[in-house]
Amino acid sequence: MAYDQTIRVFLADDHRLFRDGLKRILGETTDIVVVGEASDGFDALEKIHLGGWDVALLDVSMPGMSGLEVLKRIMIDDKKHQVLMLSTYHEDEYAIRAIRAGASAYLTKNSPTDLLISVIRRLANGKKYIDAALAEKLLFDLGPTSKMPHSILSDREFTVLKLITAGLSLTQIAQKLALSAKTVSTYRARLLEKMKMQNNAQLIRYVTEHKLLE
Repeated sequence: MAYDQTIRVFLADDHRLFRDGLKRILGETTDIVVVGEASDGFDALEKIHLGGWDVALLDVSMPGMSGLEVLKRIMIDDKKHQVLMLSTYHEDEYAIRAIRAGASAYLTKNSPTDLLISVIRRLANGKKYIDAALAEKLLFDLGPTSKMPHSILSDREFTVLKLITAGLSLTQIAQKLALSAKTVSTYRARLLEKMKMQNNAQLIRYVTEHKLLE
């Protein structure tokens, strides 16, 4: 399909190798160009507010401010923004949170290159992209409320939950998220309270039983 103008992409991801690789891939197209990039959520939010882009690609998990938090803030300004969320997580829960927050599409980082380029072009035309499996999931889970305990967690609390059940210590989680150990401990306390659980063992059992790591 031919395009009348170049699609301007803004890219935010804390891994430089991934950003460089993605820029090379998009540079091989004739209609897509990366016009800006950021390595953390705060920098991304500041640069995104400057405009000059058509489609933003945001990593779900970034230091300081997550991609989901950035997404929510830019949607306050204009819900018509076209944002593609990228993540190493393939769990439906992250995708559902992203779509709820206003994302136009959600892809994992191991998605085929052709699909990524196709989705960017689709978003540039004002459309959205949701794969069939996720669309079916959304029919049941995208209601006004959900009774599942993990569904009431904030995005940051849910991320901390996943990292705890992945075996990371609070110190390791703090380093990964660029937060203080005290802040991570507070998130842990809040999610335990919300989920009505007492310890990490119960969290791990819950996540395993509900296949949230798959």
